[in-house]
Amino acid sequence: MEKFTVLAILLPSLLFLSACSVRSDAADLYTQEAPIEAEINLPETISANDKITVQAVLTQQGKELEEADFVHFEIWKQDGSVRYPMQEAEDVGGGVYQVMADFVKEGLYYIEVHAGNKGALISPQKQFVVGELSSSDLEALKQGPKKSEGTSGHHH
Repeated sequence: MEKFTVLAILLPSLLFLSACSVRSDAADLYTQEAPIEAEINLPETISANDKITVQAVLTQQGKELEEADFVHFEIWKQDGSVRYPMQEAEDVGGGVYQVMADFVKEGLYYIEVHAGNKGALISPQKQFVVGELSSSDLEALKQGPKKSEGTSGHHH
C-alpha cells in the first residue's frame, strides 16, 4: 500500500515537472524588432523663398524600406515663429520618402522624421540653416538641439 501511495504522488509530480520544462526555441516564439535607420537629405544651401525637396532614406535590416507603415515629416523654426504642419511623406521608391517645403524666413530650423514599420518606430531630428543666422540663432546653436515642443498624440 505504501508503494502505491508513493507512485500516486510521484507520477503526477513528474507529469507536472515535465510540463514546466523550457523549450529550446522559446526565444524564437517572441517577435524580434528590426530597427529602422534613416538618413535625412537636404540641399547643401537653402535660401529664404526656396522651395526644396526634403528626403529621408529608410533602411531596415540593411535593406531599403519599401512601403513603411507610416512616414511623416515635421519642420519648425528654432525660435518657434514658424511651424509647418506634420506632412505625410510621398514614397518615391527605393526606400526614399520625401516632402516639398518652402521657407519664407531665414534662420535655424529643425526637421524630424517620424517613421514606423512592423512595430519599429524612429523619430530622428536634424538641424539646418535657411539663409543667414541671427544672433539668437547662433546662441541656440551653442546650446545644442532643442526637442520639438508641438508634437502630441499619434503620428500615423
